[in-house]
Amino acid sequence: MFQRGFPTGNVHINRVMSKSTDILRIRLAAFALALSGIFFVLYPVIRPFSDESSLQGARAFASFSWVLAHSLAMVAFVLLGLGLLGLYIRLQQTKMERLTIQALVLVWIGVGLTLPYYGAETFGLHAIGQEALKESNPALLSLANSIRLHEGLAFFLPGLVLLAVGTVLFAITIWRSNSLIRWSGIPLATGFVLYLPQFFGPQSFRVTHGVLIMIACLLIAWILLKRDKS
Repeated sequence: MFQRGFPTGNVHINRVMSKSTDILRIRLAAFALALSGIFFVLYPVIRPFSDESSLQGARAFASFSWVLAHSLAMVAFVLLGLGLLGLYIRLQQTKMERLTIQALVLVWIGVGLTLPYYGAETFGLHAIGQEALKESNPALLSLANSIRLHEGLAFFLPGLVLLAVGTVLFAITIWRSNSLIRWSGIPLATGFVLYLPQFFGPQSFRVTHGVLIMIACLLIAWILLKRDKS
């Protein structure tokens, strides 16, 4: 009898340990998601906006605020991918597990494709701004378009599209899973569907968009933690 019961005890212990590990991962993911949302709104708040064809634009590019704002945006994307892993863990035992992993993979690929563009804009435009100020030559700022509008777009545009599709799929999985608040994924999906269009708006619109993503991330993080305690 001892021999037969022992494996059952091991299975029970393994299940308890696995559940504890998942709870820890979900809590860390919720923290990452909350921090991601905060960074997404700090990005347009800190980023200097100016006439980018003048020396004022060069000063913006060359400023510490430019590097800080864009660095926060890059970290926000990384934390978003980590945070949504927690959402996958929460939903993997539901009937929507297959669609959820597809959503997660699309978000990860989207983040991977988006980050090189942000890196180029962060440090490439920073160097251009410094050189334009050094030579007092605003004509050098035309080089910014070489960074923004050519090969980089082959990464940036597909990356944002995949992020939008991935977050929309997450919204669908949350809605259909009957495990979390049904509409809780809609704000995040809306934020990333609007991520590309918001670049064409003024700073006030971009800050508002950042607030939307922050609220969306904090909402999902709160739901994950609330479910953890229930």
